[in-house]
Amino acid sequence: MNCYACAAMRLLAYALLTLILLPVQVVAIAFRLQLADDLPRFYHALCLKILHLEVRVSGAELMDGPGIIVANHASYLDIPVLGALVRGSFIAKTEVASWPVFGTLAKLQRSTFVERRPVRARDQNDQLSKRLAAGHKLILFPEGTSNDGNRVLPFKSTLFGVAERTLPDGSPVKIQPVSIAATRLDGAPIGRDLRAFYSWYGDMDLAPHLWQFLALGKVTVELVVHPPVTLADAGSRKELSRMCETAVARGHHAALTGMHRGVPVPLIDNGRPGDLIGCSPLAIVSEDFRLFGPDRQFGS
Repeated sequence: MNCYACAAMRLLAYALLTLILLPVQVVAIAFRLQLADDLPRFYHALCLKILHLEVRVSGAELMDGPGIIVANHASYLDIPVLGALVRGSFIAKTEVASWPVFGTLAKLQRSTFVERRPVRARDQNDQLSKRLAAGHKLILFPEGTSNDGNRVLPFKSTLFGVAERTLPDGSPVKIQPVSIAATRLDGAPIGRDLRAFYSWYGDMDLAPHLWQFLALGKVTVELVVHPPVTLADAGSRKELSRMCETAVARGHHAALTGMHRGVPVPLIDNGRPGDLIGCSPLAIVSEDFRLFGPDRQFGS
């Protein structure tokens, strides 16, 4: 079977999965069922298998309870990568709501749509604060746009203002940085140029990019999870944004190079495979944060 026949089969499988689960999510939201929170993660995990995306997770454990995950952003493919890992909703720019198909899916995952303008910051931080007070976990891409996947762009600090609020129990809002990097294609390292097959940015058309990606083999994506931080750890909203940007950039660089402060970060799992999330004894150390934890792997 040639690569384009595989692409057609993957696209058909993705369409069928979406058509089957979409009305189920509509009903779950309408009747406020617990399923409305659980189904998106199940959907994204199946999408990883269809898209032949393998996700390897290292570093800290994801925080419990409400909070905001902040990550670098290279592609719409970051959505299933994080969506399969985190039981939560995305914070997306307002334009996404009008996108065909993906806009509908974003609404069904109860995404919060925002305008990244300082003049709207107070209202939008109020909106995010209400979501957190309701116990939700939110996912934010603070760069404000996607890029070529070879770097991390400066974080916009506007929406970090929600960290100045407190949760109903008086505890601070937690912000947890996560680094994302596409590192391998069929087990071979991806260079700067090949990373464009994963990354979607600039004036790239979505449909041709998706079709080209579906014709590829298995793509490995590394996630480096950093410990959560609060406003008290940083002192100010802007410093909190800078602290998270630094952690994400260093984790991203470590994943791309396979080296971190001279310590190899293996890009091929040498432990036993897991089911959805497997385990091996790998651990990494970040310059800003000590990240001791098992490597976890899921996807195709």
